[in-house]
Amino acid sequence: MPVISVRNCVALGFVALFSFSSPSAFAKWKNPADRYAEAYKEYLGATCPIAQDSIKHFVYFARDREAIEEHPFLESSRFAGAQIMYPWRALETSEGNYDFSLIEADLAYLESKGKTLFVQLQDASFNPDYVPVPDYILSDEYAGGAVYQFNDNNEPEGWVAKRWNSKVQERFAKLLQALGQAFDGRIEGINLQETAIGVSAEDDEQFSPARYSEALKSNMSAMKAAFPTSVTMQYANFMPGEWLPFEDEGYLNSIYEYGESIGVGLGAPDLMVKRRGQLNHTIAMMHERAYSAPLGIAIQDGNYTGRTGTTEVIENDQNIVPLLHAFAQDFMKVDYMFWVNQEPYFERDVLSCFD
Repeated sequence: MPVISVRNCVALGFVALFSFSSPSAFAKWKNPADRYAEAYKEYLGATCPIAQDSIKHFVYFARDREAIEEHPFLESSRFAGAQIMYPWRALETSEGNYDFSLIEADLAYLESKGKTLFVQLQDASFNPDYVPVPDYILSDEYAGGAVYQFNDNNEPEGWVAKRWNSKVQERFAKLLQALGQAFDGRIEGINLQETAIGVSAEDDEQFSPARYSEALKSNMSAMKAAFPTSVTMQYANFMPGEWLPFEDEGYLNSIYEYGESIGVGLGAPDLMVKRRGQLNHTIAMMHERAYSAPLGIAIQDGNYTGRTGTTEVIENDQNIVPLLHAFAQDFMKVDYMFWVNQEPYFERDVLSCFD
């Protein structure tokens, strides 16, 4: 993707700049991208059991909503409830016709077990075969409504709604309004998916990083207006058109500042305590500021073994759950943690630490 090449050019520029410096000057210079590279080491001594804390812990089931039934987490007092993803297309069956029966059923079941629900609203996918928006949004009236996301190899890896299209925004706001009328104050909270997308102006001529940034704020405002009581949260990890700390166009900063200003919480997927990308984006944003809006972090597929985006099981004797918890609690000061239901890790490593 073009942004990758620009990012590399920036990094190379810093290397070139200091290649001509004196050895002593080079020795004194530290790469700002590594300022938190060793922060995790302070928490290596964390152990199980994890003491009672003020964080609200949820189990993330993605779209596998049936898995909540008789799940072992239901017997643990340390977990407030389940976070479940609901696709836009499943909630709006046709224009203006809403069906929230799945949410109602899950909420009723969780409440019967003394738990609550945190909704994740899906308008993007990481599967090129799955379009998460209603069919009517894909019409010419909405400029196609959704586009492919591409990975760094320029291969389709999923879809995303055209969040930057004003008509798509209007329909998304109406969905949020309907959801709020049905569930505000009844559910723990609702979050919008991550800001990171694999889209550029080459994929849609209406797209620009600046326009995208403003569109996200519009969606955040609509969510807050629809849910004045339940927790609202925007997952904000990476933004098109910049790569921190070297390419800082202010996009991600503005999302965090805006969320704080209107009372929308900020969160992100992937608690990666050693990876530059997360350390210089989500983790830095949370660590370097004080917030009144709630903060959340999701431990997702692969994170239990220090990776991202994989359900592959790696035999690893080291349980890093205490480290992840301690880092999130002390360094990031989060209010919510969303632990993915990935086996064997969740039951073996997470539940064993919290019980």
